[in-house]
Amino acid sequence: MKELSIVVIGAGHMGRHHAQKVADLAATGAGVRLAGVVDIVEQRAGDLGRRLGVPHSADTEAMVDAADIAIVAVSTVGHYEVVRTALLAGCDVLVEKPIAATLEEGEALIALAQQTGRVLQVGHLEWFNNAMRVIRNRIHRPRFIEAHRMGPYSHRATDIDVVRDLMIHDLEILQRLVGEPPERIEAIGIIVMSDKADIANARLTFPDGRVANLTASRVSLVPMRRLRFFQNDGYFSIDFLEQTAAVIRREVPQDGAAAELTVEKVEVDRGDALLGQLKHFVEAVRTGSKPVVDGAEGLGALRTAVRVNEAMPPLEDAPTP
Repeated sequence: MKELSIVVIGAGHMGRHHAQKVADLAATGAGVRLAGVVDIVEQRAGDLGRRLGVPHSADTEAMVDAADIAIVAVSTVGHYEVVRTALLAGCDVLVEKPIAATLEEGEALIALAQQTGRVLQVGHLEWFNNAMRVIRNRIHRPRFIEAHRMGPYSHRATDIDVVRDLMIHDLEILQRLVGEPPERIEAIGIIVMSDKADIANARLTFPDGRVANLTASRVSLVPMRRLRFFQNDGYFSIDFLEQTAAVIRREVPQDGAAAELTVEKVEVDRGDALLGQLKHFVEAVRTGSKPVVDGAEGLGALRTAVRVNEAMPPLEDAPTP
């Protein structure tokens, strides 16, 4: 089995996690190695590279020329140039979500991946969360879906709005499960800390009448990542943070008594979603198989995120204290 050399581009919060997972996977004898880390801030690249004992640089081109795989975890506005450079160097690419800052850039990257014959995967991580894995096949034609994705303000990803930063996770999941994008969108956004929407709510109506209500906030005091699917006989609840799932159903006793709600806590083995994503991506590279979230699916999520933003009334600047 050929050893695959992997370079991580971006040594910020997510880049550090990606680099550590590559090093962890390499230590298991999985046929990969961390070839180096890159960051435009040379000291940041150096700190991470020295900690993991690998080469480090501020020069993306030099690193990707000697790599088989590039994991891109730079700011969203830099996705296009960095992914393009890696694809042209012959690398298969795993890029953090969203696929790019704009639809045009995302379309161009998909076309380039096809032209170069490279695997392009977008880091919609929740598909590798074990709670999602155990519950997804039990969901059948929910009529109403509710999502809450919230977290404290972190000064990260403020180059984009909260819809493309956080809500896009749930948009991608819903479109995959429903099988098509929404027909109608109503939305509102509020500026709190940045110059873009930091809180957003969207009501999505799908062609078959299904409705989803999504809330995303990056200025919440308490982290929350929950998704609930309501069906005629009950509902399914997923907590991505806790990696737990529950099924709440209506049960009608045989003795004719009133119907009751029963709660089934679904057994979930806590797992490492980021490591699981990496393993899947490496397998897709080795076999040429379609990744869980390929470029087209990542672009579909971005397209709906853009529609959510376009559906918002004009944003008002945060009031001055």
